[in-house]
Amino acid sequence: MQNVTIVDHPLVMHKLTHLRKMETPSREFRELVKELSSLMAWEVTKNFPLKEIEIETPICKTTQKVLAEKDVVIVPILRAGLGMVEGFTNIIPKAKIGHIGLYRDPETLQAVEYYKKLPSDIAEREAIIVDPMLATGVSVIHTIRLLKEANCPNIKVVHILACPEGIKAVTTAYPDIPIFCAAIDDHLNDHAYIVPGLGDAGDRLFGTK
Repeated sequence: MQNVTIVDHPLVMHKLTHLRKMETPSREFRELVKELSSLMAWEVTKNFPLKEIEIETPICKTTQKVLAEKDVVIVPILRAGLGMVEGFTNIIPKAKIGHIGLYRDPETLQAVEYYKKLPSDIAEREAIIVDPMLATGVSVIHTIRLLKEANCPNIKVVHILACPEGIKAVTTAYPDIPIFCAAIDDHLNDHAYIVPGLGDAGDRLFGTK
């Protein structure tokens, strides 16, 4: 699927299975989301540029590679996206964090924005949008639009689970935006939940169901 990367590492698959289980408690669910996010961060960052520097080992001087300066902002879609932030900042500790607060109108299923806070230098950063689920796609499309309006030059989107309907919506609206996910499930049901999915990620993260 064009511009969609499935991170199907065995450890990712293993943790995703436990994440799906109905009996997994909130504490374990949060840990699994964090761990999955860190594992996926390796794939998301694999094309980050490198530069050579000279160092000295206990044996001799040598030229080796380090990350070139790359300014990153992690943008969770509230509230479920918060569960993925620590996993990414464990891998990219210098990243700034922006926040986009959205909820889905139960009647129209459209995204309603209630909060936005982005770094003042967003136009100089690569943004990584994080949200555990790509269902209808309306929240992600809204967030991408906000970042583009803020002149953010590079945007990636990372989900743990996606579905064909959400992927189609996002890639139709923004074919230039790369999407990363651990799995693409079968479909959306009549209530816009991913099937087989894992339920409501926000409720399961924060124990609010």
